[in-house]
Amino acid sequence: MAFRQSDRIAEILADEGDTVQAGQVLARLDDHELQLQRAKADAQVRAQQSTVDKLHNGTRQEEIAQAQAQYEAAQAAAENARGVYSRYQQIYTSIEGISEQQLDNARHDYEAKSASAAAAQQTLAQALNGARAEDIAAGEAALEADKDEAARLAYVLSQYELRAPADGVIRSRLLQPGDMASPSAPVFKLSLLDKKWVRAYVSETDLGKIYEGQAALVSIDSQKEPVQGQIGYISDTAEFTPKNVQTDELRTALVYEIRVYVDDPDNVLRMGMPATVKVNL
Repeated sequence: MAFRQSDRIAEILADEGDTVQAGQVLARLDDHELQLQRAKADAQVRAQQSTVDKLHNGTRQEEIAQAQAQYEAAQAAAENARGVYSRYQQIYTSIEGISEQQLDNARHDYEAKSASAAAAQQTLAQALNGARAEDIAAGEAALEADKDEAARLAYVLSQYELRAPADGVIRSRLLQPGDMASPSAPVFKLSLLDKKWVRAYVSETDLGKIYEGQAALVSIDSQKEPVQGQIGYISDTAEFTPKNVQTDELRTALVYEIRVYVDDPDNVLRMGMPATVKVNL
């Protein structure tokens, strides 16, 4: 078993010989930097959610009232400037009591305040209409992107814990706290408990008398009662008898490997234990 991510191991929570359950946390990586990234991503989601809520809720009544007041003030200023310009124009035309520069200044002031009033009117209209559909769609898309990034970081963070894939016994612990973990560097070797099998060999003369699913009994020296099992695998390739197999035949004789899968609820069989397999031929 190895981590999917590469980082320094912070904790080792299991040792050789420990019996572990499926889903049990066996080791953890140092996730401090990743936790900071996730906190930042969560904050971005909250900020963007507030922006989207604001777009959906529209402009507040206080902002509308403020825009209305600004428009009315700008409109009044424009009306006043228009009156001043009109009077200056009458004076200039009738008695030439003012200079042309004064008349131009009054006209420019009227035009500027009229433009300000028009801008204030557009601001009021925008406040009344609320956000555009395009702006809402863009805000929602940005929110989804932020949520996806937060979910990605949460998933990566979950991979910083090494969990047992099934019930089993830790056979070897290959790394220590402080070591650098990677997908190519196993941390533990785990022997599974849910499916045990015994390797045995049969001669070619007996090969035709056995079949998958055939009942078998597995006996060990420390247990009087045999363990029930059945043949689940028969090799289709012959091989020379392994040196660790004790048979009456010559060791150069060709044999076929079989695997007898057993039901061992009492967990009496251990990895590497010698056993005797009996099959009725």
